[in-house]
Amino acid sequence: MNKKLAAALSGGAVLVLTLSGCGDDSDNKVNDWAKNVCDQVQPQLQKIANANAAIQQQTADNSKPADVQKTDSAAFQQISQAYKALGAAVDSAGAPPVNDGETTQKEAVKELNASSVAYAGLKTKVDALDTKDQAKFADGLKGIADELNKISTNGDEALKKLQSGDVGTAMAKQKGCQKPTASAPPAAAPPASEPASPSPSASKKA
Repeated sequence: MNKKLAAALSGGAVLVLTLSGCGDDSDNKVNDWAKNVCDQVQPQLQKIANANAAIQQQTADNSKPADVQKTDSAAFQQISQAYKALGAAVDSAGAPPVNDGETTQKEAVKELNASSVAYAGLKTKVDALDTKDQAKFADGLKGIADELNKISTNGDEALKKLQSGDVGTAMAKQKGCQKPTASAPPAAAPPASEPASPSPSASKKA
């Protein structure tokens, strides 16, 4: 039931600023700017990775709608807050010391804040789904997954621009801006090997 949602999360640009690569040493000012941003970014990227992992784990066909709703709602809330904090981190760092840096920074902040609002909207939609009707709930999740795909693919040009050129090279060297590994909740195991629930879907009343 939640598989399409999980696929949308794993396939989209949900983790921003996850750079890899190396390059020649850039100007020290650019490196200093990148370190300032990336030190603040890492905890937020970790939150997003953990939220994605929680949704991935709640993907079994016999997962109860109420459990799926609770997991997805909490995850979207966490992602929304993380994007807001990412926007604040890029904003507080000031403009990167490159050509057109101020415009690039402002556009990136605007985009990160827009993503925060969008995920808050997804949380509201998940909370409003009817968990008593499994067919309707599944349709609702499908709509949310479609919307998630749009959030992931639309309007990421500003972030791509922020991650290009000297700034991108400098950020890629910073450990804080590299993709974290999700730390799953204590009770959870990798989704492929974890049975969904010890009690098969008692609430399948569709």
